This record gives sequence, structure tokens and C-alpha cells, in this order.
Amino acid sequence: MGKVIAGMTMSLDGYIDAGALNPDFLELMAAPSFQEMTDNTGAIVMGRNVYDMADPFLWVNDDYEYQVPLVILTHNPPEKYPEGNGKISVQFATDVESAISQATAAAGDKVVQVIGGASTIQQCLNSGLCDELQIDLVPILLGKGLRLLENIDTDKVVLERISVLETTSLRTSITFKVSQANQ
Repeated sequence: MGKVIAGMTMSLDGYIDAGALNPDFLELMAAPSFQEMTDNTGAIVMGRNVYDMADPFLWVNDDYEYQVPLVILTHNPPEKYPEGNGKISVQFATDVESAISQATAAAGDKVVQVIGGASTIQQCLNSGLCDELQIDLVPILLGKGLRLLENIDTDKVVLERISVLETTSLRTSITFKVSQANQ
């Protein structure tokens, strides 16, 4: 079984905002580390807000960088959703444990990537379902918004830095092993 890696881009002051934090998007897509990540990914877990950020009927297609099953964490699955393309499929789960279980089954021995949003990643960390946390830091100060590492049970979640990589000319990726205290 592969591991579960949660990851997101964050400003230096701890906020997340997909629009503001990806000025290097094209450079990131061409980075060897990103290509390796997409090759090693067997399934994706994402929250409903990330799924709905752009019309899923437009992005769930052959152009999406992850051609793997998607598991969307939501309280209210939509009645209509894209069928996929033979590689991408869309499933829904109403709790984080089910989402990770479905994604792990779909991924086989490959990695499950949890790519957002903040609440989804927080739930994975707090429930002990995440093996690694990858934070891409971008030298931008947002000053407000959603904080990725808010609502974390800091008495339970233990992070150990395992790598630091300059992914693009702008971003630095820091990967942490995640464990639970008292395990």
C-alpha cells in the first residue's frame, strides 16, 4: 500500500489562496519533482471547495495533470458530476476516513495525494490518516484568509522534516513525516 501525502501551497505568513500563490504555475508543471509526483500518484482526495473552484465539467478531462481517480470529500455530493475519461473517475465521500479508504483502494501501491483544501488536510492530519505533509512556501505575504495549519491538534500531531527542495525559482517545498504523539 502506498502512502498518503497531504500538500498545499502556503504564503510565508501561513495563508492559502490558490490564485495569489501560483504565479510560477507553468514553471511548477515543468519541474522534475512535480512530474515525479504525478507519475507516483494513484488517487487524489480533495475537498468540495477545491473541486468546485473551477467548473469540474471543464477540468476533469485529458488535460488535468493527475489522470487518476478523484475522491471528493463533501457533506452534499452533487447530483451531476463528470463521468471521467477512463483514467479519471469521480467518487464522493462524506467523511475523511471514507475518502482516504476509497482513494487508498483506488491507488493500489501508489501514493494518495490530498491536495486541499485546508479543512480536508486538517482532518487528515488530526485523524492520523496522513503519512507526509508537503508545504510549498511562496515568498508572498497575504495578511489574511484561510490558514492551512489552523485547527490542528498540536498535542497529537508530530512533524519531522524529511526534505527541503527548491522546486521552482520562487517556491520551496518542505516535506514532513507525520506521526501521532503517544503511538
